[in-house]
Amino acid sequence: MTEKNDRQEGRFLRACRLQEVDCTPVWVMRQAGRYLPEYRRLRERYTLLEICGNPELAAEVTLQPIRRFDLDAAIIFADILLPLKGMGLDFRFAAGEGPVISQPVRSPEAVRALHTMDPWEHLSHVMEALRLVRRELDPGRALIGFCGAPFTLASYMIQGGKSKNFLETKRFMYTHPDAWKELMGKLVQVQVSYLNAQVDSGAQAVQLFDSWVGSLGRADYREYVLPFSRALFQGLKSRGVPLIHFGTVTGALLEDMQEAGGTVLGVDWRVDLDQVWDRLGTGQAIQGNLDPLALMAPRPILKRKVREVLAQARGRRGHIFNLGHGVLPPTDPDAVAAMVDWVREESK
Repeated sequence: MTEKNDRQEGRFLRACRLQEVDCTPVWVMRQAGRYLPEYRRLRERYTLLEICGNPELAAEVTLQPIRRFDLDAAIIFADILLPLKGMGLDFRFAAGEGPVISQPVRSPEAVRALHTMDPWEHLSHVMEALRLVRRELDPGRALIGFCGAPFTLASYMIQGGKSKNFLETKRFMYTHPDAWKELMGKLVQVQVSYLNAQVDSGAQAVQLFDSWVGSLGRADYREYVLPFSRALFQGLKSRGVPLIHFGTVTGALLEDMQEAGGTVLGVDWRVDLDQVWDRLGTGQAIQGNLDPLALMAPRPILKRKVREVLAQARGRRGHIFNLGHGVLPPTDPDAVAAMVDWVREESK
């Protein structure tokens, strides 16, 4: 396999399908955003929601890291909470707090009042941004769409924002099991239609972000989450695009997440990649898993840690190099460039 042919077919998509590549593909979560000076200049003029709502601006931000770094994929610039407005929930981003939902969903009646959103009506700007980016990307770079997983979105909706212990989410889940199923079912319906619309608009892979699911034990995951994540993946399976299933603090849940579905399993830095393959088998593509804080280490330490991730992968088919979570705002873009270059050099 020559590098030219691999570029034409795309390393990222080939790795998702466990096919041979000339070197390990690499992209990073939150690769577009607050650590890039060109993005910060835009934020001086526009709010986050204004950028997300403007297809030209969202496309520009999506492409900024592609122009800087030799990445194998772009991920559309959006936010996992965007579908909530179409479902009837208002939210804002508060400085220093993150998202704040003005009227959290904390009763069965509030669940019944939620709409099932039509993405072509409420999120057409995301689809237009995808089309704009796809036209700009060369064929060797994949375009990734995404959405929030049902559990993570339900948690935002019930908590009203971020949380450390998910008290309100778990209280609702245990106290109102029928309403919980109704809420999760509505979210599955919304997200399946949203991701299918993204695929129709040019996304060549999609990622399901279940960032908060690591707050659950295995029994609760299997009872309250797995059936709905599985239903979501089943709703996308016929599209034939790679499906990435990502969560954090999920070392105890990997087998269950694999059972839920997805082409690729994204893992954080708290688990060793070789142990993940030992548990799940070599037929599972794996994405990960450098600690984002390693990008702030001195360069020799960063290089060593990149090598450690690659050594654990041992050149297996189906490895996609990524961070174990998103790029942090204080990150030096030069560190990201060095990481990408080392992945290329070390994995060829």
